[in-house]
Amino acid sequence: MPDLSSISIRNNLVPGDLGYLIHLHGSEYGREFGYGIEFEMYVAETVAEFYHRYDPLRDRVWICEHDSRMIGTLVLMHREKDTAQLRYFFIRQDFRGLGLGKKLLALALTFLEASGYRSVYLLTTAEQERAGALYTRLGFVLTRETDSTTFGKLLKERQFNLALR
Repeated sequence: MPDLSSISIRNNLVPGDLGYLIHLHGSEYGREFGYGIEFEMYVAETVAEFYHRYDPLRDRVWICEHDSRMIGTLVLMHREKDTAQLRYFFIRQDFRGLGLGKKLLALALTFLEASGYRSVYLLTTAEQERAGALYTRLGFVLTRETDSTTFGKLLKERQFNLALR
């Protein structure tokens, strides 16, 4: 099993990154949670929104690689009134449990505070239990839970919010 020191994290996008991010989310979450093509299309549409609104001073990507292969992602997208949204928090199954998720969220929180954001939120599902527990440990608060079929099956969508200094 690889260790955290063998994983590099970069903040720049290169050709192929966005398509592969969509592919990873669609294929991995399809296998792991049974999400349908609707989920992959949702990711594709929202990735396009991120790209078209991308502002290098306010937005950030974290692309995790092992042996030059993308194995994890996190995206911070600016929203209105000093608020940001975290999106595409993903780590391939064979790289979970190394502390990479904790590291990515710590990098995001550092960027948020340095950039003057006052709050951040993220959307996830109840099935993402490990991620939800990590968000709670970091101070995020579950603020909304709704039934949804957006991802091709019935599930609970959750919104977590965090107020910053």
